[in-house]
Amino acid sequence: MTESPGVLFERLLDIMKRLRALDGCPWDREQTRESLKPYLIEEAYEVLEAIESGAAGPLREELGDLLFQVIFHARLGEELGEFTMDDVLRHLIDKMIGRHPHVFGDASVATPKEALTQWEAIKQREADARGQRRSVLDGVPRALPSLLRAQRVQNKAARVNFDWPDARAAWEKVEEEIREAAQALASGDAGRIREELGDALFSLVNVARLSALDAEEALHGAIEKFRRRFTDMEKELVARGKSVATVAPDELERSWEAAKAHERREKKP
Repeated sequence: MTESPGVLFERLLDIMKRLRALDGCPWDREQTRESLKPYLIEEAYEVLEAIESGAAGPLREELGDLLFQVIFHARLGEELGEFTMDDVLRHLIDKMIGRHPHVFGDASVATPKEALTQWEAIKQREADARGQRRSVLDGVPRALPSLLRAQRVQNKAARVNFDWPDARAAWEKVEEEIREAAQALASGDAGRIREELGDALFSLVNVARLSALDAEEALHGAIEKFRRRFTDMEKELVARGKSVATVAPDELERSWEAAKAHERREKKP
């Protein structure tokens, strides 16, 4: 007989409790919230890699590993007398029902954008009820990778119609920022260069977002393309008894162009 998800979840909670017991696992017993932070981030990124692979098996495994981090932190909260897994789940259920009145209530939305606008309005009412001042941009972690954080901040601003009309208009801002970055570079002022380059990057994220692209994924793809071409260049030089560390810059450039041409030929049907 197949066990239900609820039964399996209870078993997982029992396993976590056993691991943290006095006669449990020494490694699990010594962990704290601070010590687990790197693993939480690592597991989240491994889920992303599994999604990119397109393989169901690795994704299933990595989602389980990420869930175990949630279980671990809930167990620590219970040991500290702060909250239990029941509290975590109850709060999540109440939040999801409360913020989807168009599904669980009488409200009506017609588009994803309307649903997001409603979500933000509900969050604002919740903050007002608690007497808290809340910015539209709240909720984007500072620890996110900068490109991803930029896109999330821009998305939130766009929900209240603080946005460019389209990607073409956003590109004009990119061109303006690049000109300013060039002027800063000519000045030699490191602080000004850093600021203007940051503005240019932020503007490029706007173009990606308004083109329905993910800026982080775009850069990831560019990095992978560079890595692939560079390693091909290394192999080609090694085959000729040379090394990227010793050949002249002009030969490096020729080898680089050859690697690019080889990749283009490989892609042709």
